[in-house]
Amino acid sequence: MKTKTPSGVARIRLLVLDVDGVLTDGIVVYGASGEETKRFHVRDGLAIQVARRAGVEIAVVSGRASAAVTRRMSELGVVEVHQGVADKESLLRALLARLGVKAAETAVMGDDLLDLPVMRIAGLAMAPADAVPEVRRASGWVSRSAGGHGAVREAIEFLLRSRKAWPPSK
Repeated sequence: MKTKTPSGVARIRLLVLDVDGVLTDGIVVYGASGEETKRFHVRDGLAIQVARRAGVEIAVVSGRASAAVTRRMSELGVVEVHQGVADKESLLRALLARLGVKAAETAVMGDDLLDLPVMRIAGLAMAPADAVPEVRRASGWVSRSAGGHGAVREAIEFLLRSRKAWPPSK
């Protein structure tokens, strides 16, 4: 993990997460009936709930669409779930305008080349430990954990510690 804390971390109001390789380990599994399954880390889920209670909006933006993502984000109360997105950059710009959030108040966590355009817009680019080298180099913060193995939890702890909101009081 990079040790220098980027400036402005405490003012992050929106955390945008990719799915495959960030919230999951990036492996796609198809069942016998053709259904797609994904594995999500429960610690990431708890951290997402804590972040929302602390006032950090969570958005999921994925190039792929999956019923598993819809279900998991619904369980966590995440409303901003955007799947099957071909142009993540345009979607993020529209989301920022709609939510009234500045780019400087946004963190984006991605793991692969398609995430770079949105990571460059954000005030803070973040990556899991196993992100591709280009993404790790473009990031102001890199987790110790791999995607799908607690990287999102680490990212949220980092953001909330910067505003003295971790550990949560409840």
